[in-house]
Amino acid sequence: MKTSFFGTALVLGLLSAIGPFAIDMYLPALPSIGQSLGASMGAVQASLMAFFISLGVGQIIYGPVSDMLGRKAPLYFGLVLFALGSVGCALAPDIETLVVLRFIQGLGACAGMVIPRAVVRDLHTGHDAARHMSLLMLVFSVSPILAPLAGSVLIEVFGWRAVFWAVTVAALLGLVLLATSLPETRPPEDRVNSSFGSALAAYGVLLKDRHFLGLVFIGAFGISSFFAYLANSSFVLIDHYGLTPRQYSIAFAANAASFIGISQFTGKLSARFGLVKLVKFAVVGYALTMTLLLAVNLSGMERLDVMLGMLFIGYGFLGLVVPTTAVLALDEHGEIAGTASALMGTLQFVTGAVVMAVTGAMADGTARPMVAGIAGSAIVAWVLARITLRHAGRAAAQDKE
Repeated sequence: MKTSFFGTALVLGLLSAIGPFAIDMYLPALPSIGQSLGASMGAVQASLMAFFISLGVGQIIYGPVSDMLGRKAPLYFGLVLFALGSVGCALAPDIETLVVLRFIQGLGACAGMVIPRAVVRDLHTGHDAARHMSLLMLVFSVSPILAPLAGSVLIEVFGWRAVFWAVTVAALLGLVLLATSLPETRPPEDRVNSSFGSALAAYGVLLKDRHFLGLVFIGAFGISSFFAYLANSSFVLIDHYGLTPRQYSIAFAANAASFIGISQFTGKLSARFGLVKLVKFAVVGYALTMTLLLAVNLSGMERLDVMLGMLFIGYGFLGLVVPTTAVLALDEHGEIAGTASALMGTLQFVTGAVVMAVTGAMADGTARPMVAGIAGSAIVAWVLARITLRHAGRAAAQDKE
């Protein structure tokens, strides 16, 4: 079975988006879930955090399994588990049950998070991989751009439980696409030397690779700034600034569109300037913008338009950081791409869950804790980039001479 460059990116992007769809459609519902189930803000956020933790932890298993069994079988399993968890969430009678079922739902969703990155590495390296990754993210963008708006409409008309029935339908669509439109990119001969023992050895190699870890954590803290926004923005924008769920969805979609739209320049810019230079430039712009946002907030200016405008600019820079660091991290580990992608996803989502927990613990009803979490994550990403890419830049320059 043959698929086009864009066709493969389309299928992979849609499979990757199913899990985030269950996050982004869910965000406008957080305040109403608390009211419906008689739960506190912290308890409702725990249901979101449980999903993120399982997304991270589960990837460490799916990656090696996809190296051993091929890419498609674990994807089938994950989508079925996600669908079952979604049905359970739609029927949850209390917040405790919802938290448990969100964890199970996340264990299914993480298959679609880790395996598509490994498929990209199976097919491409270097600039082609960056182009494919950015195309994947373009399709993936349907979730943060459209899902909150779709979720707000469903919530207004049918209530928050309708969100979970909708993502169940999305999982069933994913199963159809997987069966009909995605070829197996890990042939049997490439699986011969893959086992749980080799996976453990591969994890050992990766955990000793400082360059790999540096790149992973640059992306991790970049993504964590977005996670801090995910966990807190509905409470800040709806409860503090008084936006309706639909207005919130539009504001959220604008920032997501900036992130995704700018990421589409990754392939062209990396081909012209190199991946390392692109990351260095983008992470500086990202950190400066988010630090300025924190300074503005600390000065007492809490205007919503100013905050949203600066987030729009900052997340645009982040759209160049995330795909390029992922490509650089996986480039040298093609033989264990599934395992490397799994460790990357696990570390990034666990980091994001920690940042979410910290910002949630500091929540006081204003935007300040959220903005502090975003700016702090951006500064850490910049520091890691300075350390990790210092020697990489010199090596790249020597290769050109």
